[in-house]
Parts: sequence; structure tokens; C-alpha cells
Amino acid sequence: MSKRIQLMLVAGLITVNVSSQTLFTYGPKKASAAEFLRAFSKNNIKPAPDKAKAISEYLDLYIKSKLKVAEAYARRYDTLPQLKMDVNNLRTQIAENYMTDPGMMQRLTKEAFDRSQKDVHFAHIFISFRNTAGFVDTVAANKKKDEVLQRLAKGENFLQLAQQLSDDPLAKSNKGDAGFITAFSLPYEFETAVYNTPVGKYSTPVRSKNGLHIFKKLEERKAAGKMKAQQILLAFPPEADEQVKKQIAARADSIYKLLLKGENFNKLASAFSNDYISAANNGIMPDIAVGQYDAAFEKQLWSLKKDGDLGKPFQTNYGWHIVKRVTVKPVVNKADDKDYQRELQQKIVTDGRWKTSKDFIYEKVNRMAGVKKYPYDDEALWAMSDSVLDQKPMKEIGKKIIATTPLFSIGDSVYDATVWVNYANGYRYKQDGSGVKPYEQVREEWIKHEMFNYYRDHLEDFNDDFKNQMKEFKDGNLFFEIMQQEIWNKAQSDSAALVNLYNKNKAGYLWKQSAEAVIFFCSDSITAQVLYKSVKASPGNWKNLSDQYAEKVIADSSRYEWDQIPFLGKTTPAEGLVSPPVVNVNDNTASFAYIIRTYPQPTQRSFNEAKGLVINDYQEILEKNWDEALKKKYPVVIDKKVLAEISK
Repeated sequence: MSKRIQLMLVAGLITVNVSSQTLFTYGPKKASAAEFLRAFSKNNIKPAPDKAKAISEYLDLYIKSKLKVAEAYARRYDTLPQLKMDVNNLRTQIAENYMTDPGMMQRLTKEAFDRSQKDVHFAHIFISFRNTAGFVDTVAANKKKDEVLQRLAKGENFLQLAQQLSDDPLAKSNKGDAGFITAFSLPYEFETAVYNTPVGKYSTPVRSKNGLHIFKKLEERKAAGKMKAQQILLAFPPEADEQVKKQIAARADSIYKLLLKGENFNKLASAFSNDYISAANNGIMPDIAVGQYDAAFEKQLWSLKKDGDLGKPFQTNYGWHIVKRVTVKPVVNKADDKDYQRELQQKIVTDGRWKTSKDFIYEKVNRMAGVKKYPYDDEALWAMSDSVLDQKPMKEIGKKIIATTPLFSIGDSVYDATVWVNYANGYRYKQDGSGVKPYEQVREEWIKHEMFNYYRDHLEDFNDDFKNQMKEFKDGNLFFEIMQQEIWNKAQSDSAALVNLYNKNKAGYLWKQSAEAVIFFCSDSITAQVLYKSVKASPGNWKNLSDQYAEKVIADSSRYEWDQIPFLGKTTPAEGLVSPPVVNVNDNTASFAYIIRTYPQPTQRSFNEAKGLVINDYQEILEKNWDEALKKKYPVVIDKKVLAEISK
């Protein structure tokens, strides 16, 4: 069995905590019908013509994998430091995905869909918490906010006010006009403020860590969708003066005139554009939704009304641009479109909106683990806290609280006065620097903080999906490790056994019709065409020719059976043949082959040529023998009645 198949199989080894019938036992262990069907469904996506046969075949593989994982646990591979570290690392990586309300996904998906149907044009006034000297001054910031709101209330023009008072440097030139955005263009709290504000109105101030933000919705329109476009960027060098900028403008104008005369955009983008990522792809940019780029850039881009339109050169802060519209993909307008729902959900889980609620955590911890407040005197706790945190003289009442006084518990975990002081010392100050919070507020935040941490540390007890995913990963690692030790390493290192197997089955290790060939894998079709012509003109010099395109070409020289050379089609290989490039329409990569020598008749493979095949055969022999030994150690008993029921 190949590693790929085995690892796909192990991905289905998920133990679920459900009450169900036992499908089979192996030694003292049990496997339920529910966990088997879960694995079967995961690894057999397409309906099988004969379900009973498919289940029977999969059950054999499933049992063998279960036995290997059981043996790995018996050998205590789960205690190996590297495997433990891998499991802990995964836990850290995925735990956050389970720290939000499961019901939020449906609500946020609907909200994101509704917002994605509209593009919103808005303006922005930013009031920084830092003063001109660079120091945090929230008093001055709030005073400026009040002035802005008072002047807006009197009817002053928002754009003019942004130009005068906004701390955003761009506001001096753009008057705070930020252009159009759509869902996911802005941080969630900003997006919400913009979308929830009526057209022509301005929002209440929105606080961020840097300052205060006031938004005005200027207009709405039906969502424009995503545009695929080509760009030639002539970027301004750092510290470019006006003379240099004029020279770049003249160069942009010259390129534009060449395009108007019919010159190929792809070639000019590759030759002149300073946007090196898109230049390597003929100037084609990733699909562009509104709100991704500078407002001035997007204004010019979306002024192109039909596919193939070429825009005049225009300047932004980055340089001179020439853009060409290729296609526009309309926004999906069906709320039940599964692919679009998945796309939105992928964005949601990486967006700030996914972390907006923790209330369900506190409810679950209260209900499932239990939170108990111990009896103590609040006044005594505050007196002790004043003494420890602020070095004030200890009041007599404060002496009732000592370091080990229990304050509350979650499940079996008790949190005492020492834990409280450590938390309060770091979190009692207000974020805006205006002083300390009341002790009651700090205590409430502390209890929620500990409940949150308790939930994360005990996720397996609260979330079956998380527990299953961790079990799946752990079993997969154990499976891989024991296969590495018992099969893969032995098969590759036992040279004598490999030679013996080769000699014993030599007739089975033949070359079919084959050829010595070079296959060229090129990053783009233009490079492939140029190299193809060069190799065809001088095939013996293929190595030097391909080396000239080191970053764009991979040349693989080897002996291949004819059916392994993907570019021949029905063409019979002949010495000296250079097959025309075949282009992958999905990514514009291209490949072609050069045939050096052909072997039209089957020939014997040498041991070195057959070694990979011999190793695979030896792995199968080792695994077959090992499977038989494991079945003796862990006798398998299948409940035929249950098997018949799930096979219907």
C-alpha cells in the first residue's frame, strides 16, 4: 500500500463519543459502527455502485490501520518528545478556531453576504490619540472629537472638515474621500460603522487603538464584483524629485502610444513594469475587488467600462500606471450558493468579526464545569489589594486575606488571592491611560479571563469536533511513525533483501517501450516558445540553453517509458524529436520534451533502475507479514449482524 493511500486512510481514524453498536473488537479494544461509517464517508466521497462491497473492502483496510495505531500506543510512541510537541503545536494552532460561538457563523455569513451585494463610497476623519509631539494625549483627542462633532452638527461640509482637521496625512489631498469599499475591505468595526450609517449621514466615533474615527457614507451602488486586469507600473524611486517623475511620465506616455498602435501589452508589461509579481505573469494582477487598492488607482480601474478597454496613463503616490480591463466577474447574488458561502466563511474565520463574542464560553463553563465563588469579605480583599498593589498601609480588615485564600473555582481548579493579585497588577489600568478601573470591574474581568482560559485548556471536554480532530491528528502521527519504523525504513535500508528480491523477480522488472528524454517545465508560455525554438535549432545544446532561464525553467533529464512522457499524444517517439509546448490554461505554465534516444523494444532494468519498484514490492511483503502478526496479537472479531445492517 502506498504512503498516500495509508495516510488518507489514517485521516479517517476518528474516535467519536457516541452511543452506538460495536462493529468489531481487536484484542481488548472496540470500534463502533458510528466511527467506522464516519471514516468510510470521509474517504469514499462518491457513492459506490456496490455499497456492501465497498464497505467490505474498506473495512479490511480500516482494521489493519486500527491495529497499527493500537500497536503504536502499546509501544508508547505517544510519549515520544517530537510527537508530543507536534500534537501540542497543532493544539495551539487550531484552538482559536473553536473559541467562538458556533452559531455566529450562520449570522456572520448572512451579514457578509448582504454587505457584499453593495459597494459603499465613504469619507473618513481620523483623530489620533498622539499629539504633535508624539505623546498619547486622550484629553486633547476627545476635545478635538467634540469640536468635529459640533461643527458637523452645525452642517459644515464633511470633506472640507476632514481636510482641515483629520490626522490622516492623505486627507490634505483627498479630503478624507476613501473611495468605495465592500465587505471585508476594512476592519470589521469600521465596516460595520460604514454600512450601518445611512447615505448622507456620518457615524458616531469609532475607537481604535490609535485614535477615533468618524465615517460618512457618501453613496451606495450595486456591487461591482471582481475585475481581472493587466497593469504596467512605472514606479517612483525613493526620494524621486520632480525631474525624475517627469521622465517617468514621459516613458509612460511612450508606452501608452505603443499600445495604441497595437503593441502587445503582455510583452511591454514583462519588459517595463516595476510590479514584478504581475510582470512575471504578463502584467495580469490577482482578481481585484473594490477597497483593495489606493482609491485613486481603483477610480481609474473601474472607469474602464468594457472588457479590453485600455486606460490612459495616470499617476498615484506609487508612480505611473497603465491598466487594461480583461474581464469582470459579477458578485454572486444567490444567498444559497454553496461555493460562495464557503468563500465568505473562509474570510470570516480569518477576520476580526470572528472574535467578537465569548459569551457562549462563559455559559458553557458555568453549565458544564461549574463556577463557585468562595465566601470572603470584599472589603478585606480590596484592602489587601491596596496594600500589595499600591504599597498602602495594610488595614486590619485586609489581614483576613492571605496569599492562599481561595476566591473562586472552576471545576476542580481553585483560584486564590495570589492569582488575583497577579492578574490585577497587569490588567487594572484603563486602556486609554486615564487611570485604574474599579476593583469590582477588574474582578469580573478576571473571572471571565480564567473561564476563557479554562475552556481553552479543556477544549476536549467542551467540543467533540475539537476532540475528534486532535485524536485524528495524533493517531495519524502515530501511524506514520510506526510505519516509518516497521516498513519504510526497513524496506529502504535492507540492501541484501532488495537485491535478493530483484534477482528472484528479475523478469518482472523490465523497461517497456522507453526513451531517454529531457522534459522542460516552463513558468510561462512565452518562455516555453522561445526555449522550444532554441532547443529545436540546437538540441545537443539543451543544457546550456535551459540554464539561461534558471528561474523560469526546470529541465528533467531521465529515462521514461513512453506513456510517462505526457506531451507525445499519439506521436511515436523518435530520436531528435522536440515536441511542441503544451500550455496549461489554468496558470499559463507550459511543457515540452526532447527525445535523445529511443528503446522501442522491452529491455531489462538494472537493479539501480528498478530499485524504486523493488522497494515498493518489498514494502508490501513486509506489511503483509506484519499485518498477520498484528492480527494474532490483537484478534479481530467482526459482528456480522452489525456489518450487514450498515452495508444496506
